This record gives sequence, structure tokens and C-alpha cells, in this order.
Amino acid sequence: MRLLFPLLVTAGCIMSVPALALDAPASPPAAQPLKNFVTSVEKDGSITFRLYAPAAKAVAVALGSRDPIAMQRGDDGTWTAKSDVLKPDLYEYYFNIDGFRSIDTGTNAPKPQRQVNTSLILVPGSILDTRNVPHGDLRLVTLHSKALDSERQMYVYTPPGYTDSSKPLPVLYLYHGFGDTVGSWVAQGRAPQILDNLLAEKKIEPMIVVIPDTETDVPNAIAENFPAADRRANFYPANAEAADRELTDDLIPHMKKHYRVRNDADGRAVAGLSQGGYQALVSGLSHLDTFGWVATFSGVSTTTVSNKTVDAVLNEPDKINKALHNFTVTVGSKDQVVGKDVAGLKATLDEKKIKHEYHEYPDLQHEMDVWRPSLVAFLEKVFKK
Repeated sequence: MRLLFPLLVTAGCIMSVPALALDAPASPPAAQPLKNFVTSVEKDGSITFRLYAPAAKAVAVALGSRDPIAMQRGDDGTWTAKSDVLKPDLYEYYFNIDGFRSIDTGTNAPKPQRQVNTSLILVPGSILDTRNVPHGDLRLVTLHSKALDSERQMYVYTPPGYTDSSKPLPVLYLYHGFGDTVGSWVAQGRAPQILDNLLAEKKIEPMIVVIPDTETDVPNAIAENFPAADRRANFYPANAEAADRELTDDLIPHMKKHYRVRNDADGRAVAGLSQGGYQALVSGLSHLDTFGWVATFSGVSTTTVSNKTVDAVLNEPDKINKALHNFTVTVGSKDQVVGKDVAGLKATLDEKKIKHEYHEYPDLQHEMDVWRPSLVAFLEKVFKK
């Protein structure tokens, strides 16, 4: 099949131009099994990356924060590269095809993002695995947000045995980062697997986890409308205010109405990563009568994104210390995205003697290898006294 593009639109007019014919992309030979053309995890924990792209001139694979690996072209047009043996973990990667960034179309695990540009692959053998343990229930809930005047979605995780008990459960509200979606903590964060496995090991309290969409898409806070340099001044403050209204006016009331939840601050927590860490900071400290537990993982802070309410509360250390059972702050030691934010927040907490738990992950950047362990550590503390 050949695709024809005979028209050119310019200055509001449609002009005829000579047709440009493009050959349809080639498909892998049907006589061979597809396993010869798709990425796979080997028994030793290495990954063999494969991409069928016979017309490509150069292909590389970028695996996490590692240096890209040049791929080699086979006679059949399949590009391959093999990683070192990797520790059990979930890895993020993409292909660079002649300068074009592409997901791995030969696998079924693109990372949930507003602009999808990476894929995920699991090297088994960690708490991220789907194990033979009792499983909680994960539901994608759609609701109307009066605060935002729009239809919104969130994931709700209920633990195994939830329907067999009448006991109200505590709730953790867990926010994702910039550019991600409501599915990011589920697919890349592996929150359901982590919860199932920790519950099976009796390391955490039974709880409900709500994963909202951090991005509100209100007219003055649409992520794609802001250059990176303008986000801290204009986007983050407006979005955080809108998300906070949604949380207090819509999400918490929805959970009270439709789920068996505790209705006290001791039974309610808020956490998040990166932009979601800022959301947790804003909502958690703005509503100390609502939340008894707050965690910010590599979070933007009021060091660079002003919030008058949070800044005022930070000047009342006794109030925070009395209200919060746990205030967690984490970051990677090489984080160049929010390093200044976290350092500034920690300095403020230390100066004002605000009780908190701080953990710095050595040699890590702004990445899930910080945020998943941060979630595990926080889950093992939250709702315990």
C-alpha cells in the first residue's frame, strides 16, 4: 500500500502539490515466529532488545538513565542489543530510530503518559512481581468533579477481604508526577502489586489507596500550555489549587459516600512524587485537620513554587508536629530536577524543628528507583501508631 499526500495547506489556503508517495512500513516475515522480532527478558536477567526496522540507518536503545546502547542490524532487518544482567526491577526504555524517539511497538507495556514516549519491561524477582498471594481489587472510577466542572477518573484499590468486613479502613491519596497520568502509579509504580505483597507479608495495615489524576486541565492550568521555564511560576500553583479543591470537595466526599472509610485525620494520608509531591505538601499542610500523614517523594516545594498557606503553616511547627504522625521527605542524591526544592524544604523543617523523616537515595536521580522504594517505606509506617 502507498500513501499519497497531494495537498499543502498554507496561509489558510489549500494548494495542490505533486503527490509524495510513501511505502507502508514493512512487517516482520510471517514465516518466522514473532519472538524473533520482539524484546524479551532472558533467564539470567538480561534484556534482549529487538526492533524490526529494515529501512532504518541507525538504532539505539536508551535504558533508564544509562548510556544508550547501539543496536546492530541483522540481515533480515531486525536490530538487536543485549543489556548487562540486571537486578530484578521494572525498567523504562525507548528506541532512538534515526533521531526519532519511539516506544517499543513489539511489547504491550507503554508507560502511561500524557505524551507516550517510553516503554516498560519487568525483570522478575522483586516485590514488584505479581505473586500468588491474595489480590486486592483495582477499579477505574469515573466521577463528575463539581470543583473542576469536568468528568474525572481515579483508581481505587481495596485490599483483599474488603467486602467480607464491616470495618472502616484508612485511605491513602497517592498523586503522580508531571506528564504522567492516572495510570502511572498503577503500571510503572506497581502500586497494586506492592500493596498485595506487603499485605501478604503482614508488613502494612489494610488500607484503601486512591490514585487521582494530578493534572486538573482547568483553563489556566493545562500542562502543555507552559514552557518548562514557566511551570514553577504559573502552572504548578494554579494546578495545585485546583487539585486541592477537587480533593476536598469531590474525592474525599466520594470515598465517604461509596466506600467504607474512616472519617478522621488519623485515618487519612496524602503522598505523591515530583509534582505530586508538591500536591501532597500543599494539600497535606493546608488541611492538617484532614490528614495525619504526609509524604513527598522528590517533590517540588515552596522553595521554588510559592504557596502562602503552606508557608504560613510552616511557621507553626507545633501545629504540624501535633497533627502529623509522620512527615516523610525523600530524594535521589543526584536529582537535578528538584534537588533545590528538597534541600530548601529540609532546611526549613530542620530550622523550625518540624518532625520529619528524611531519606536520600544514593547515586539516583529523578526516577522510579527512588519513588517505588519510597512508597514501600511509607506504606510500612502509615496508619501505625
